[in-house]
Amino acid sequence: QVQLVESGGGLVQAGGSLRLSCAASGSFSDLAMGWFRQAPGKEREFVAAIKRSGNGIYYRDAVKGRFTIFKGNSKNTVYLQMNSLKPEDTAVYYCNADLVRNLVYYNSPGNYWGQGTQVTVSS
Repeated sequence: QVQLVESGGGLVQAGGSLRLSCAASGSFSDLAMGWFRQAPGKEREFVAAIKRSGNGIYYRDAVKGRFTIFKGNSKNTVYLQMNSLKPEDTAVYYCNADLVRNLVYYNSPGNYWGQGTQVTVSS
């Protein structure tokens, strides 16, 4: 089993920055991890992912050049640095992970989800 706990959401003005954190706990050696988000009235969507090995990183086009996903010194922590935030980035952001696969991706999220953290970007 894997437990994921996110933190770091909040309210920020357009153009500002936030850093989300996701701490994973449980019995495992490493994880494929990523971030998804869900805006009001919309389906949950892929944002970014990092391979289990850490040697592959992927972003949805809308956040490329603005968001950075990276793992901490502990393999059990993943971050999402969000810069140049836009009102359309407003959503609940969810950490996602998988024990078996090397990558979580658009229509193939992992089996484990965090509780979500709200990000609100004002114009």
